[in-house]
Amino acid sequence: MQQPNTTPSAGRVLVVDDDPTVAEVVAGYLVRAGHAVDRAADGPSALASAAGRWPDLVVLDLMLPGMDGLEVCARLRERGPVPVIMLTARGDEDDRVLGLEVGADDYVTKPFSPRELVLRVESVLRRTRPAGRAPAAPGPLAAAGLTLDTAARRATRNGTELALTLREFDLLAFFLRHPGRAFGREELMREVWGWDFGDLSTVTVHVRRLRGKVEEDPARPRLIRTVWGVGYRFEPEAAAGPEEDRRA
Repeated sequence: MQQPNTTPSAGRVLVVDDDPTVAEVVAGYLVRAGHAVDRAADGPSALASAAGRWPDLVVLDLMLPGMDGLEVCARLRERGPVPVIMLTARGDEDDRVLGLEVGADDYVTKPFSPRELVLRVESVLRRTRPAGRAPAAPGPLAAAGLTLDTAARRATRNGTELALTLREFDLLAFFLRHPGRAFGREELMREVWGWDFGDLSTVTVHVRRLRGKVEEDPARPRLIRTVWGVGYRFEPEAAAGPEEDRRA
């Protein structure tokens, strides 16, 4: 019988990269950190591996032959929620944003530090486990027609269930717990993502995606409002005012 992992945040990680050297290095560091690792060299193999044994997290290369990482990520999202960290050999912002737009939780640009990647993997895994999250407020969180069941990880808007990614759910839950308070992007990354480092565009893109799911008019947000020079504030009651920018 396979022995369970002893690392508190340990889980099963699917590493998808067509470069065998990169895949071997990443897998080696993850195994030494106590994680179980499956490997795939292309999109179809990754989907087949996930179908056979659903991973706790996917480390996914953007530039795969045939089916690229964006399509793989989208297809995984159709099957069920799973955290994804995207690897890209290019530093172009459009690539990073595209990865986040299809549901990736973060990206790492090659060349990267394997130790940093392991830290990010473990940070994500901790936040997907009940023991790794801050204690939830008693009962469901509710405001402005939004209801979140933090135990079931279920969110509804006016009774209709919302299809939220892991980070979108955590971000919305954080906003509902702290109405009326402005938070900077750095603070949101620390409190919601659990990271003291990272590209702040991750927060920006997730706020934009979340607005698209909870706002009546995402182009004129009334709930998640941008505060100039600060960041964002959740206002369940007030209308957006002229002193604030309505764009992320």
